[in-house]
Amino acid sequence: MLTDPIADMLTRIRNANQALHDTVDMPHSKLKQHLAELLQEEGYLAGVEVVDGRTLRVRLRYDSQRRRVLSGLKRESKPGRRVYLSCEDIPRVLGGMGIAVVSTSQGLLTGQDARRRGVGGELLCTAW
Repeated sequence: MLTDPIADMLTRIRNANQALHDTVDMPHSKLKQHLAELLQEEGYLAGVEVVDGRTLRVRLRYDSQRRRVLSGLKRESKPGRRVYLSCEDIPRVLGGMGIAVVSTSQGLLTGQDARRRGVGGELLCTAW
């Protein structure tokens, strides 16, 4: 049993991205699906689909020369050390070139959307 399924998801995506795989499969959960869909909306992933209701399949995105679009993913809040931030304290990743993913009372939001709406929450991860 995994103690941190979000860290497992990010590690699978990082490893598949490093190996230049087209897709990566992982166990499905609603939180993982929403996180992958948010990364897709921001342009870091090519697609997200649920297979058989139990598997989440993520298609990775590359440019025309097969270079990685996603340079890095980092888990910020961990089970041993949760990171909760107010809207003013949400970091700007690489001066706005990356995104911070925040779990708020209004769902998963990018750091920019959370600051715009004036809500804080748990800083799940950063992507650039």
